[in-house]
Amino acid sequence: MILASILTVAFAFTLQAQRIACVDVNKVLESIQEYQGAQQELDNLATRWRQEIAQEYDVIKGMYNKYQAEQVLLSDEARRQREEEIMNKEKEVRDMQKNKFGPEGALFLKRQELVRPIQDKVYSAIEAYAQERGYDFIFDKSGSAGMIFSSAQHDKTADILDRLKKK
Repeated sequence: MILASILTVAFAFTLQAQRIACVDVNKVLESIQEYQGAQQELDNLATRWRQEIAQEYDVIKGMYNKYQAEQVLLSDEARRQREEEIMNKEKEVRDMQKNKFGPEGALFLKRQELVRPIQDKVYSAIEAYAQERGYDFIFDKSGSAGMIFSSAQHDKTADILDRLKKK
């Protein structure tokens, strides 16, 4: 019982010693004019690419409608050729969509190019603030990044690795 009380008091002092803060990173980013401009540029680019893809799907629809209208007049070989052309065009447009909007697509890369330097600037400012004010941890209140800053003295990765090596 006494040991439990001592541990509880020691734990409470440990918690008091750590300084924790939170920041709404999205709010900070949205207040930066440069970020707003980058977002607008990305939105315009995405809209243009969506329109291009929609036009390509309209072309496919036209190819299919023409094929349906002429199908009875076509030989088996001509029918197979037209079907293949339509399928190839569909694949081309799906690939275009993936190349523009996929996980490593052009929009993602453009976002990295435009937004990443701004984010880095914000994270550097947060880290400097944390160090100047003596914060041990800073969390992102908006939920997009989780923990933004952690004092190196609280990083126990090496201890865990050592423990695993001993087993």
